[in-house]
Amino acid sequence: MHFTLRQLSLPLVLLALAGSPALAQQQLLTVEDAFRNPTLNPANLRQLGWIPGSKDEYSFVRTENGQDELVRGRVGGTLQAVVTLGNLGQALQAAGAPAVKAMGFPQVQWTSPDAFLVAMPSREVFRYSTADGKATKLFGYQAGADNVDFDPTKTRVAYTKEQNLFISQAGKENVAVTTESSPAIVNGQAAHRSEFGITKGTFWSPKGNKLAYYRMDQTMVTDYPLINTAEVPAKAEPIKYPMAGDKSHQVTVGVYDVASGKTVFLQTGEPKEQYLTNISWSPDEKSVYVAVLNREQNHMWLRQYDAATGALVKTLFEETDKEYVEPQHPLQFVPGQPDQFVWQSQRDGYNHLYLYNTAGKQLRQLTKGPWLVTDVLGFDGKGKTIYFASNQEGTIQRQLYALPLGGGKPRRISSGAGTHTGTLSPSGELLLDSYSSQITPRTIAVLGTKDGKSQLQLLNAPNPLANYRLGATKVFSIKAADGQTDLYARIITPPNFDLNKKYPAVIYVYGGPHVQLVTDSWLGGGNLWMQMMAEKGYVVFTVDSRGSGNRGLPFEQTTHRQLGTQELADQLKGVDYLKSLPYVDAQRIGVHGWSYGGFMTTTMLTLAPQGTFKVGVAGGPVIDWRLYEVMYTERYMDTPQENPEGYQKANLLNYVENLKAPLLMIHGTIDDVVVWQHSQAYLKTAVDKGVQLDYFVYPGHPHNVGGKDRVHLYTKITNYLDMYLKPEAPAAGTSTSGQ
Repeated sequence: MHFTLRQLSLPLVLLALAGSPALAQQQLLTVEDAFRNPTLNPANLRQLGWIPGSKDEYSFVRTENGQDELVRGRVGGTLQAVVTLGNLGQALQAAGAPAVKAMGFPQVQWTSPDAFLVAMPSREVFRYSTADGKATKLFGYQAGADNVDFDPTKTRVAYTKEQNLFISQAGKENVAVTTESSPAIVNGQAAHRSEFGITKGTFWSPKGNKLAYYRMDQTMVTDYPLINTAEVPAKAEPIKYPMAGDKSHQVTVGVYDVASGKTVFLQTGEPKEQYLTNISWSPDEKSVYVAVLNREQNHMWLRQYDAATGALVKTLFEETDKEYVEPQHPLQFVPGQPDQFVWQSQRDGYNHLYLYNTAGKQLRQLTKGPWLVTDVLGFDGKGKTIYFASNQEGTIQRQLYALPLGGGKPRRISSGAGTHTGTLSPSGELLLDSYSSQITPRTIAVLGTKDGKSQLQLLNAPNPLANYRLGATKVFSIKAADGQTDLYARIITPPNFDLNKKYPAVIYVYGGPHVQLVTDSWLGGGNLWMQMMAEKGYVVFTVDSRGSGNRGLPFEQTTHRQLGTQELADQLKGVDYLKSLPYVDAQRIGVHGWSYGGFMTTTMLTLAPQGTFKVGVAGGPVIDWRLYEVMYTERYMDTPQENPEGYQKANLLNYVENLKAPLLMIHGTIDDVVVWQHSQAYLKTAVDKGVQLDYFVYPGHPHNVGGKDRVHLYTKITNYLDMYLKPEAPAAGTSTSGQ
């Protein structure tokens, strides 16, 4: 079979050290290195950001002479020390803060060029003056507080405790915004299980005079038991978990007036199971805007509400799609233009920017093309130019751009192929550009937004893996199962690579929406496990199949109502590619993935032609989509009542008897994302049908196994793959007994 490997406009080889005399002296990665060795992460500038109210001054925390210190600087000037950790601690203690041992430099929030706030673990907020080096206590808030959210003036905070919402400010601490007695009614927390771009549940008005918040009524949602086995006897700790097709929670939006202490609720109407997303405020604090989405997720209304009465003012516009609409970004008002805002939408198949007025009239589509805007960085001070990140230079890249709101083409600011993230200065004249690529660990520079020229290099991180024995990495594309679509893939070959040898291969898979595994960025963090596997003599392969993230709706929606089908077909094209390589042993191919990747791993082992895979490891897998949460599942599958054939076809319990290759299935016992019932149902079906299955649980762990136990997890995964793909290999750590 012939494959066209369309090489990208970037250097493909990270390291090609085969044959180097120094190779034998280089270190080898361990599982501990991959997950618990911070020295292998590229250097960074901690708490880097712009100082509000200044002429484009920035600050960050560095370690100087063994001690952390906060420094500030500007283009053309020298770095100035603001305060050391020791001196800050003394100032805070003098103001009444308790001593905190072994604390790193606390998170600071600048309020002006001469002062910043520090929120202490003691739940107290202090103001530190850079002019006199003294700290002052402003206010405190309750122990057990969560979801702390400072208002724009930095004079008060909203926070949640249990199911209620509170506000603290100087002279008025711990004011109760809500007083719900039922734990099933939750205020001020992220609603709709954090779908639709929702990351929090409180939304301050621009001047901090009012607070919009979510009130989520879950009384109608069935309790789902999680079992805490650390208690004796074990204790049931139920959560509210709405499954596909079942009753969902009902959300309303309250608006609290800080001065009067009164709350009104937005009159969002029926049906109550709709989704209230992407909340934002008008500059004059008189209106709240909400993207209202029906439960079917195929119809969205952008609506304006009166913040004083909660009444609906008007619907600005609507969006529909025969598959789904997924609003993920609140509108952003143009500075100096209180009657104009920018809206992000995928209405033409790709996430683009649209300029509207507050009457609901589209003034113009600002960006267009078969690529996505991935982030909006902000506007210049005059509201004439918008800055954003996109992948228009290539699917696996992220570059930074400027665009006149009056019309025109995007102008690229960043340079260098790879992945750029940007933070715009208060004036809009400068940009902090953090950049990495497959061959660049991290660089941070200050760019001029007018010409994109580097004004100042803040960091050029050395390669933290320079002394390690790594294989070569290539990124390329293959064709999808439709024969037309390009799929981006990555392959890592072992060090001391010998074209005449036969190597086992491991496929790392995800495959689901919103995730893109193959990018032109530094492959660090937990991804070092893949480099470690290459060091052990594996060819490590990943391909982003149709349905995965950042390719637009035509690419993503091919999987609608049939999760697993197109993804499997594309992953098998990846297998065909591996088998076409003379150095891959086609009889020794394994696969591993977690979450959606666990679903795909199990799908691949049971629905691919027998003998395709030698072994698999599936972590936290979705097994039966009827058991997964409402918002995500119904977007991609509709309800079980509307799409019974799709759910039946994707239900992996129907294919347990096809399992011939060894499979290790792993789950955390208090997983509240993919509940433990998924893999237990698979295990029970395997027992009933006499199918052998290896199974392991992590007591007390949620969806992701974190902390020190992640080393245990990936030692187990590595040993299991070795057992069947490289039986001669020594164990990576602990014994595989009991698997």
